[in-house]
Amino acid sequence: MNRFGTQFRLALWGESHGPQIGLTIDGVPAGMALSAEDFVADLARRRSSGTAGTTLRQEKDEPQIVAGIYKGYTTGAPLTLVFANSDTRPDDYEALTGHDRPSHADRVAWERSGGFNDPRGGGHFSGRLTLALVAAGAVAKKLLPETVRFATHVAEIDGCTDPARFGEIVRAAAADGDSVGGIVECRAEGIPAGWGEPFFDSAESLTAHLLFAIPGVKGVEFGSGFAAARMRGSEHNDPILDAAGRTATNHAGGIVGGLTNGNELVVRAAFKPTASIAREQTTYNRTTGRTEPLAIGGRHDACIALRGAAAVEAAVAIALADLRR
Repeated sequence: MNRFGTQFRLALWGESHGPQIGLTIDGVPAGMALSAEDFVADLARRRSSGTAGTTLRQEKDEPQIVAGIYKGYTTGAPLTLVFANSDTRPDDYEALTGHDRPSHADRVAWERSGGFNDPRGGGHFSGRLTLALVAAGAVAKKLLPETVRFATHVAEIDGCTDPARFGEIVRAAAADGDSVGGIVECRAEGIPAGWGEPFFDSAESLTAHLLFAIPGVKGVEFGSGFAAARMRGSEHNDPILDAAGRTATNHAGGIVGGLTNGNELVVRAAFKPTASIAREQTTYNRTTGRTEPLAIGGRHDACIALRGAAAVEAAVAIALADLRR
């Protein structure tokens, strides 16, 4: 359940408050230059800044490459990285045992594992695991053609599309003991035409698969997305302009028939409001068999979309690396 990919294959492990997070990537060719520095930029985008809306948990997120590299170059063997969890507070979750947090995986994880799940901070279901996904994305980008360029940003928070107001909105929600959702948009240009494996492994299918693996993502759309259902064919069609396949519009989001068409790939992911909120809620307690008030402590993001942008871009890069020809 923790594996993905055909030619770019990855497996990840770890828990939010366990000793480490790690991943193994198979399918990385020999002779590719790789060092810890190659991960710095993307991991920094995902790391909490301590600013409004992001968790106060501060992890160094320094990658330790323990296999698959020799003298600064990949060997062709599986590449393995580990990250230490150092700023953990498992005691924050002791009072929550049996009193499952609303809209978290606590109860379903307990049911699935027969009660043997790690409940601390969500355990293996935590957004902390996106650290491994972002690291895999950094490797994936090195396997893509140099023409491929990514541009990813938070496009909306709590229904607002003005970035100048994002901080204000998130701070207000946090002050109220609440949280907000958001939308992240990722664009990738320079992708060759014809990447994809219809029927089931289309470019959209694999990309959406990875995006929905990110904790908190509840919706994914490509190009005009759901708006296409309110358009006519004469509006939605993308006329082809030249022999290279460049189109006048890009309602398809760079994918037709499940294959990349050479135009810019455009995908958006909708993040739900963070489920861990300070405001008291009444929810079922398995220990007492009653619905009771629950106040969630600990350190949590008030808007997971803020740090989710790095994970979205990584997911798109991983999908492309697996689809590349």
